[in-house]
Amino acid sequence: MPDMLVKLYGLPDLHEPMKKTERQNIRIRRPAPWEKAILADWVSRRFSRVWTLECEVAFTANPASCFIAVQKDALIGFACYDCTRKNFFGPTAVAEEGRGKGIGLALLLSCLHAMRDNGYAYAIVGGVGPGEYYAKTVGATMIEGSSPGVYDFGLLRKEHGP
Repeated sequence: MPDMLVKLYGLPDLHEPMKKTERQNIRIRRPAPWEKAILADWVSRRFSRVWTLECEVAFTANPASCFIAVQKDALIGFACYDCTRKNFFGPTAVAEEGRGKGIGLALLLSCLHAMRDNGYAYAIVGGVGPGEYYAKTVGATMIEGSSPGVYDFGLLRKEHGP
């Protein structure tokens, strides 16, 4: 899967996506340090071990380089940045029961706005699955020749599978 490039100086406003999630009693926020194990366990059970390792990297930054979506004290989504590599967005996911509510967009924009605030002019969305989604929502463009890029897992693939 190829990578995509996003201009951070032309991002959509974050206000409306955040209001949409708030109206549904969904809170988008950075996790507290003591929530690291909760996030890691949740991601490992629902998604992948590789994503779990990347989420753990997010907690080496202060504040953590990720955002979570919480509804009624339950984790329902997450998004990370600066984990795979500096200036990379991802991994990100929303639980099935939370999809279609604007959570993914709010998480994406929270991360991209944070990256812009940290001084980046561009962000890389690594190993994109839904490329049309990123093109439509944040104007991302494909980076030619970027697959598999940094995601050539080598030993990790050999030991843990795809």
